[in-house]
Amino acid sequence: MKLINTKKIAGTIEVKTGLHIGGAKNTMDIGGLDSPVIKTPTGVPYIPGSSLKGKIRSLLALKEGSLDFKDESTVMHKMFGYVGNKEQDAKLARVIFRDAYLDNEEFDKMFSDAVLETPYTEAKYENTIDRATGKTIGGGLRQIERVPVGAQFNFEIIINQFEGDDLVEMERKLKEGIELLENNYLGGSGTRGYGKVKFIYNE
Repeated sequence: MKLINTKKIAGTIEVKTGLHIGGAKNTMDIGGLDSPVIKTPTGVPYIPGSSLKGKIRSLLALKEGSLDFKDESTVMHKMFGYVGNKEQDAKLARVIFRDAYLDNEEFDKMFSDAVLETPYTEAKYENTIDRATGKTIGGGLRQIERVPVGAQFNFEIIINQFEGDDLVEMERKLKEGIELLENNYLGGSGTRGYGKVKFIYNE
């Protein structure tokens, strides 16, 4: 299999509603947030490439009506990878999703006067409601950490084209998946309003 071309798609992911992609909680952090977002070792939120890949693939599969990896289309197997089975050979993933890192300069400009719970995030308080009584359950109050509206992350996606691949088809399919994601949500609690994002491509 010979690599014949590489296409880079890059730009900005803009947060349109509070974004929560869960990270590990530091149990020694007394008084810390109940549900933190994933961060770099220096404490800056980022969007893992795995979150982008998984969400885009699952949305494209839903649109295709694929119930299992083996039911996906050939272009899906090529783009996202497929381990194969007795009927079909394994496919090497052509699309590379880089981790998307916060644009610190733009963040500082936008939030220089903002009141945030941490240098980069807000805390949203939520209750657990008893459906029978409509009242808050004791101990149900929790703090969910979110990246605030307006934050921007720099993304980069690479498409590798091997002999026999249709680069135009793969790029079209990828952008279809990105559009589906824009109309869905990224991260957790999307049905409660979290995770609306907008992709802005570089010229």
